[in-house]
Amino acid sequence: MNLRELVSALNDFASPALAESWDNVGLLVEPSPPHTVNTLFLTNDLTEEVMEEAVQKKADLVLSYHPPIFAPLKRVTWKTWKERLVVRALENRIGIYSPHTAYDAIPHGVNNWLTKGLGTCTSVPLHPSTAPSSPAEGTHRVEFCADAEHLDAVLSRIKDIPEISCLTTLPVRVEGEEQTRVSLNCSQKALLEVVALLSQNSLLYHKTEILLLQKPLLPHTGMGRLCTLSEPLSLSDTVDRIKGHLGLPHVRLALGAGRTLESPVKKVALCAGSGSSVLKGTEADLYLTGEMSHHDVLDAVANGISVILCEHSNTERGFLSELRDALTIHLQNKINIIVSEKDRDPLQVA
Repeated sequence: MNLRELVSALNDFASPALAESWDNVGLLVEPSPPHTVNTLFLTNDLTEEVMEEAVQKKADLVLSYHPPIFAPLKRVTWKTWKERLVVRALENRIGIYSPHTAYDAIPHGVNNWLTKGLGTCTSVPLHPSTAPSSPAEGTHRVEFCADAEHLDAVLSRIKDIPEISCLTTLPVRVEGEEQTRVSLNCSQKALLEVVALLSQNSLLYHKTEILLLQKPLLPHTGMGRLCTLSEPLSLSDTVDRIKGHLGLPHVRLALGAGRTLESPVKKVALCAGSGSSVLKGTEADLYLTGEMSHHDVLDAVANGISVILCEHSNTERGFLSELRDALTIHLQNKINIIVSEKDRDPLQVA
């Protein structure tokens, strides 16, 4: 597939608009066009060792779950390992694409895969995503009625206010009088100017309605998951299930206040990777994530919530095999998709 065609297909699989605002997703390194992709190489982290593997396996595009370019690069030299990744990629005509938190949000993404370690359960996003785009522009809609005496003057002044869109007028009859219904969308900043303008005329102001425009929520889409198990499990059995799903001999466990290994687990709040901000304040029997700050663990424990920490990338890497199969179908078997054998968590129990 042509690189741009493939990037378009990857964006259809998981829209970059679903990623968190702070994230750096999409095509990060692009060889000069035209660039044909025969082999797509999947990894959780793009390290130098993994890059060498991609070169050896003649990859044309690396899909790195974590973006190897996050902080802006001021130069591309041989001095730092992330700069060297870019150099090696371009020397070998390898593109780099990263989905990161877009894959966290989608219903068929990383967090959904992580829930499978709990057994049969239902789950909902902890922080639902809104539709990336919708017909409505602006943050608020303002509607008011004006008679012919005031209409032209008000509309003239409103049109001078920046960040106003979808301005429409409609003839209406109000209390037996012919008037015009004015409707407009505006930004938060413009709203203040519109209200100030209308408040100068008490008749207009008292007939004004202000509506908050909210984008619709996307079903089953968003950050984190709150899982309700079909049957309660002991904490000990839950730990065993998680270890089996992630293929780990050890996890870190903090017992919630008043809890034991035999305490029942019915609700689990989880977040692949670093879960502190996503899980914070959620009521559950157990928090499951890769890493949390020491003080956030203390807060959870004090509230009777047990915590399982598996190390950051251990809660994500196993998803790559499922992703390979899903992308094979999505891309209609047009390219060869392989998963890195060198990609691994940097931490181990010594």
